[in-house]
Amino acid sequence: MFPAKLFGALIGLGVCVIATHTPAMAAATSYPLTLQNCGVALTFNKAPQRVVALGQNTAEILLLLGLDHRMVGTAFWPTKVLPELEEANSKVKLLSVEQPSLESILAQNPDFIAAQLPILLGPDSKVVKREDLDRLGIPGYLSLGICATKLDTKDAYGSRATLWNMEYVYQEIDELSQIFDVADRGQELIARFKAREVALRERVGTNSPDLSYLFWFSSPSPADDAYLGGKNGASGFIAHLLGGHNAIDTATEWPRVSWEGIIASNPDIIVVAAVDRNRWDLDNAETKIEFLKNDPAVSQLEAVKRGHIVVMQGAAMNPTIRTIYGAEEVADKLKELGLIK
Repeated sequence: MFPAKLFGALIGLGVCVIATHTPAMAAATSYPLTLQNCGVALTFNKAPQRVVALGQNTAEILLLLGLDHRMVGTAFWPTKVLPELEEANSKVKLLSVEQPSLESILAQNPDFIAAQLPILLGPDSKVVKREDLDRLGIPGYLSLGICATKLDTKDAYGSRATLWNMEYVYQEIDELSQIFDVADRGQELIARFKAREVALRERVGTNSPDLSYLFWFSSPSPADDAYLGGKNGASGFIAHLLGGHNAIDTATEWPRVSWEGIIASNPDIIVVAAVDRNRWDLDNAETKIEFLKNDPAVSQLEAVKRGHIVVMQGAAMNPTIRTIYGAEEVADKLKELGLIK
């Protein structure tokens, strides 16, 4: 069962914890444990004691599994930690809200590094590559949803041939819980996220309008192209979950699209990300909305004129546990607008 600290965190998720629905107790991990991770075999002779989590999703999964005492550093946070995890997260050293240096990671003497994105652990990463970790004898785990992307674009994120879904996250939770020998916690956490996904599908139902959604993450400036969520990423999953579709028809994970292209897509709903990192002025959701309403051309979009603009936490546009939070957030606002039940 969950420790009291984690049980309280799950109550904070808005999830009802009912004993009769608790999954059967998962078996303890038998070491050595070998897992295939994006084509690489990882072997663990025992549960890691000092993990560095690179990426918000990785960190939040470990925190939800009650592993803050094993976490010696985190980095790369586009938005603030989940409120119910603030206390546990405050005990963990923050290396950087952006990409950390390899030196800062190794200074924590980690015996395991888990990463959310290829820019944090990958062949072209400026932070750390697998071969770097191999030389040091440190296992490096990459979020499974990344394994399904193809690096065929001009950026590090690539493209995705099929629509992402939460099964990647559930497998990641399962594998991380096995690595740390807390598989029972992992299964309970998966069950609760699955329940939320089912509840949202039932809430939206089969009669929701097929609305087109544009997901705007950020832009360096109003004059620059916008970074949008691609059709097969987490943003496309949210649109699909709500009965609609992504207005941007490209398999690129994070396409950069001109405002002329955005106007041509004519979305029914514009979802703007709230990003807390403050790299650019347009990370701020209110700044985005101000631009949408005041730009001479963009303000003529029907979605803008009708006030069909909703704010969602930026982390939800990454394929993560936050994607369910984001879908719920958008659904609530669409209900307020009278667009869904």
